[in-house]
Amino acid sequence: MKKSILHILFLLIVGTLSAQEVGMLFDQANTSYREGNYQEALLKYHQIDSLGKHSADLYYNLGNTYYKLNQIGPSIYYFEKALVADSDHKDAKHNLVFAQRMTIDAFEELPKNIFQKFNEKVIYPTPYNTWAWVSVVLSFLIALFFLLYYFSNYSGRKRLFFTGSILSLVLFLFSVSFTIKSKHYILNHQPAIIFNSKVSVKAEPTSKSSEIFELHEGTKVQIVEQIDTWYKIKIADGKVGWILENSFKKIKS
Repeated sequence: MKKSILHILFLLIVGTLSAQEVGMLFDQANTSYREGNYQEALLKYHQIDSLGKHSADLYYNLGNTYYKLNQIGPSIYYFEKALVADSDHKDAKHNLVFAQRMTIDAFEELPKNIFQKFNEKVIYPTPYNTWAWVSVVLSFLIALFFLLYYFSNYSGRKRLFFTGSILSLVLFLFSVSFTIKSKHYILNHQPAIIFNSKVSVKAEPTSKSSEIFELHEGTKVQIVEQIDTWYKIKIADGKVGWILENSFKKIKS
């Protein structure tokens, strides 16, 4: 019993010291940034990142620092990571737009139908486990309404409970569908940022294949498939091709 208490106290002390260290590093990095010592700020922000203390604000600050150093690829990369950590981070959204204006590539996005827009604005931003819990709650409502319908002696109430059970069932089916879609999106949606100044996109996953187009630093792509060190990517206008793994960095770990 004493050993377990001592172990808990040890973990609390280590956690407190770690938090203090991170707080000091963050303050030092912010001071260096304000003073224009961007390389020093970058080093300290990366120290925090290496300690596993990831946050939207940390990534946002890294994006700003890289932007000041005129490194557009890393800047966009960290602004995007900030938005993965916090999709409502307004400053990251705002600065990302400025960083993207510095890129060479400009593609016209494919038009999206109403279902695709609904997916992107409602289904995908909501974690799939949240949709799963909604499904569980609705399943209880289905059972409750059915029992109330079965044991009710009044026709008016029976109609009300029957309507409630049918509505709950419909919403349950939708929520299950949203759960599956959200999980599939999280597992398969792999955005990445081009880091090389220029990348040759090949028609096939081999260096001898013909080049079909070029990409440049800071361009966002979607990873579709992998074969050895080659990755099939898709860009905003729907074009696909193959690039080597050392030419980009995945936004999501």
